[in-house]
Amino acid sequence: MSLARTLLLSSLLPALALLSACSDPVASPAEAPAVAAPVMKGTQLQFPAGHPQLALLGLAPAEAARPIVVDLPARLVWNEDRTQRIQPAFAGRVDRILVDVGQAVRAGSVLAQLASPEFGTAQAEAAKARADMALSQKTLQRLSELHEAGVAARKDLELAEADAARAQAEVQRAEARIRLYGAGVGVDQRLALTAGMAGVVVERNLNPGQELRPDGSAPAALFVISDPSSLWVQIDARESEVGTLRPGAVFELTVPALAGETFRGTVAAVADAIDASSRTIKVRGLVSNPQRRLKAEMLASARITRAASSEAVVIPASSVQLSGGTHWVMVQPAPGVFEPREINVAWLGAKEVTVQGGLKLGEQVVVDNLLLLARQYRQALEAAGQAPVPGQMPGVAPAGERSGAAR
Repeated sequence: MSLARTLLLSSLLPALALLSACSDPVASPAEAPAVAAPVMKGTQLQFPAGHPQLALLGLAPAEAARPIVVDLPARLVWNEDRTQRIQPAFAGRVDRILVDVGQAVRAGSVLAQLASPEFGTAQAEAAKARADMALSQKTLQRLSELHEAGVAARKDLELAEADAARAQAEVQRAEARIRLYGAGVGVDQRLALTAGMAGVVVERNLNPGQELRPDGSAPAALFVISDPSSLWVQIDARESEVGTLRPGAVFELTVPALAGETFRGTVAAVADAIDASSRTIKVRGLVSNPQRRLKAEMLASARITRAASSEAVVIPASSVQLSGGTHWVMVQPAPGVFEPREINVAWLGAKEVTVQGGLKLGEQVVVDNLLLLARQYRQALEAAGQAPVPGQMPGVAPAGERSGAAR
């Protein structure tokens, strides 16, 4: 049986080999033709016609610039031209408080009274000065009569006149000091805190029986009187807004707490220095508040409108990249041809960028897959043997980073 099986297999093998040779081979898929790579010509990267990557590069034209509406952070504060902060001139204890927050006062109104031994000393000095002046006047009169009678010397009369003049000057000084704080004749050690202007009491920082010191140790003014019908607006402006926010410029003020309402403000002053920490310029505005709906320390937004230059254009923000401190875009001067272009950004917004120089109206800029195109541009530069300039060409790392990556 084994011999028959062997003869059968030996007869089948040639037939199987013949069938295998006569059968059609399975056709292998044809290889896709290679796509030509883009090449550099000067500073331009040129893609061959029909290159598949061209469909991935979204383009947008540079449009004519429009007036720019800018919202700047702002804060409402008291109008310091119409505000008075009252501190004690003498140490003492609070005896009476006559006004409270929200109460209107006139100039000269008594806000509080203090029991002050120091002020009593000033009153006593004024009384002593008046007594000394009375004595010097009597002495002068007596010496004048004796001099006319030929008894007193001229020298003694002149000394008496000088003493009387000094005594009178001391009375004027002492009385002016106590009169400045509302005291009359007499020594009662009662110091009155009075309002120096008409307005509304907007802060009160003292309690009955409180001991006060005039050395500046108090954390805040005892009373703050202001006119709430006019407020200051503290605006933090960017450097690019200096040309717009000039004294006299008008802005619109909106407050989140008063949704739907707008207030008209005017720029009053602009700082001459930039804040080193926030890199902003402090701008002070003035807003009218006759109905007193606005409150001090409210957070607000100041809206200004910047006029656009006739030469400025607007492009999408996604088309602008920052490299080495300069802004650049990729421009398509012809179909399939791209070149980097440095631009001068006049205003950088979240969705649009206003360009003042480096780009003309109607030129096409790349807005989609810009970084991919920049990398291809760099690779094409290296393939052409051209040395890219760090910080000036797109997609080029600084020299230190390239050397570090090579290591």
